[in-house]
Amino acid sequence: MPGSEFSLDFVSLLMTWTAIAIYVLAFVAYTVDLARRSDVAVKAKDAVPARELVAVGAGGSSAIDRVRADERDAEKALHARLAERPRYLWARIGTSLTVLGFLFHVGADVTRGIAAERVPWANLYEFALTGTMLVIAVYLAVLFRYDLRFLGAFVTGLVVVLLGGAAVSYYVVVAPLPDALKSVWLVIHVFVASLATAFLALAFALSVVQLLQARRERIAADASKDGAARGLRFLRTLPSADALESLAYRFAIVGFIFWTFTLIAGAIWANDAWGRYWGFDTKEVWTFVIWVLYAGYIHARATRGWRGTRSAWLSIVAFAAVLFNTTIVNTFFKGLHAYSGLN
Repeated sequence: MPGSEFSLDFVSLLMTWTAIAIYVLAFVAYTVDLARRSDVAVKAKDAVPARELVAVGAGGSSAIDRVRADERDAEKALHARLAERPRYLWARIGTSLTVLGFLFHVGADVTRGIAAERVPWANLYEFALTGTMLVIAVYLAVLFRYDLRFLGAFVTGLVVVLLGGAAVSYYVVVAPLPDALKSVWLVIHVFVASLATAFLALAFALSVVQLLQARRERIAADASKDGAARGLRFLRTLPSADALESLAYRFAIVGFIFWTFTLIAGAIWANDAWGRYWGFDTKEVWTFVIWVLYAGYIHARATRGWRGTRSAWLSIVAFAAVLFNTTIVNTFFKGLHAYSGLN
């Protein structure tokens, strides 16, 4: 690394790895929280009156209906408590660690920008640094309105993988900007794309949990109570699949709006830099493919009744395209947007 041993670039990298280490601890705390929730779910199940279990065992349809109605009522109550703050100790520990890691993360991003004397998202490493920071920022901001700490293990785990992978594989020292990037659109276009990715990541996480919850609900709806006991027990303490889907849809809409602006801003920037709005460059094509996938997801759910597992899978496939665009396309595909910074 050129310059002083304690250059701002070095400090930024050190803070990045510190943030990753703290996020790992947060991931562990959130995982312990999910395990503890499983214990709570078991105790809640054991508290079901014995007469109801006997009636179900007898095969009475009215008893089965009562059990199903009771479960629906419980899930509605859980959904109503989305904005509340249940006292899950390990979840609070995980959130506190996430906040601490976020502070180091912000410090790493800011010092990288000061060292480069520009915005810190001009290459793939910096995009990952800023993008994962915004994922955490959006997650922590949403906690003020909804208690989504059950997503903590997923969010921190995703950030550890993406940020750690970028620090190992994509890190480059600060370098001058290519001529095509010397534009105000670097500030606007790339930042909005990062913000869109943050919202779409939360929608993705909620869709994954929705699939797990939907499977548990199908098992619980079965007349066999032995079957209802199988699966991930902590899901019994989470909102219903319908509530998770509704929340994922809201995040996807916000992310889609930002992604639409990203597409438009990218076309304007391309015209300023290369004299054309669209040139079927690989990056341009994949950005449009992602837009089409999310447009299809929103349209199908709103007008075609594509709800439940089909909706969740479409959300997951769309975000997989986002990850493919960010990693594989930026690394291995040649084109005018090859700004990974790697040789």
